[in-house]
Amino acid sequence: MYLTKEKKAKIFAEFGTSATDTGSAEGQIALFSHRINHLTEHLKQNKKDHNTERSLVALVGKRRKLLNYLKKNDIERYRTIVDKLGLRK
Repeated sequence: MYLTKEKKAKIFAEFGTSATDTGSAEGQIALFSHRINHLTEHLKQNKKDHNTERSLVALVGKRRKLLNYLKKNDIERYRTIVDKLGLRK
């Protein structure tokens, strides 16, 4: 499996407040970004996998909603996570 418990804990520890804080917006955005990158690589090899493509679009929408929430409520946290992950604004 591409996403183990250890990998998730590492992502949340790096981007969230702690390894067990799975509810922070930054941690969730980082996790969604990891999953989006994985699905993008999968779709490069499997162009006709429409179910995965639909899941990818849904994940991008979820990440966008969380980014909009951060932008509206705390612009500094938004700028920090965008810079760390290298996302386009």
